[in-house]
Amino acid sequence: MRTYATGMTWGEGPRWHDGALWLSDTQGRRLWTDADGAWTATPLESVSNGLWFLPDGRLVGAMMDEKRIGVWNGERWETYADLAPLGVGPLGDLVGDLEGNLYVDDVAFAAARGESPRPGRVILVRADGTTAVAAEDVEFPNGLAFLDEGATLVVAETSRQRLTAFRVAADGTLHDRRTYADIAGLAGPEARPDGIWPAEDGLWVATTTGQLVVRLREGELVESVDTSPGYPIACCVDDHGRLLVTVAHTEGAPLFDALARKAVKTTAVLVHTTPQR
Repeated sequence: MRTYATGMTWGEGPRWHDGALWLSDTQGRRLWTDADGAWTATPLESVSNGLWFLPDGRLVGAMMDEKRIGVWNGERWETYADLAPLGVGPLGDLVGDLEGNLYVDDVAFAAARGESPRPGRVILVRADGTTAVAAEDVEFPNGLAFLDEGATLVVAETSRQRLTAFRVAADGTLHDRRTYADIAGLAGPEARPDGIWPAEDGLWVATTTGQLVVRLREGELVESVDTSPGYPIACCVDDHGRLLVTVAHTEGAPLFDALARKAVKTTAVLVHTTPQR
């Protein structure tokens, strides 16, 4: 692994766009990018979590605690879609298709505030601005990624330690749920999937407490990269096919203890991987 960028507390939603990396620092309340040539942060009043670029190039973000999707104007997040009528809880990751439809995690409860766990949902924001619940009963929905040219959406269920795949219907809703990968079975009992990203023949998965980044085909482990002592949070691929991973460092403390004490630092790293065939 080679360090790409530093300075973040907790790096979520990494996205590569027009030769630059963008990511949300959910704990540091900042948006980071090197789009202007230097790795810099913009302080945020509205904290973003998942990020995505629309087909027209605009950056949108899941406003973690504000029940809305924001659109970045270069200084702050303006409202792109209001999700309050759907009764959403905290928002997580975000992904979009080629038509401009967005999918965002409704995590449903705030663990950091001591709220009791309950099943989450995946919310659809259509390109025309209408919203709908795309899928119910998703346990701590996290990373989102399209496969099969957009016909399949995969959701990381962190609490269930698995990836779940859905068929994307013509109206954008999600159907025919199936287990895509048993992460605990393939990557070890401590592995909990967070960010995911499409690979040529499957998915990259950051396993957080598993301290591995793994490449999977459906039900099959293909490749494993050890990030210990760091905890991999999320990942993406750049224009050259290189894997970028945000990795949390706790100076030897258990991850959840360090998070509670706000004693976590994150680096973005370039990971050497096996060439895909």
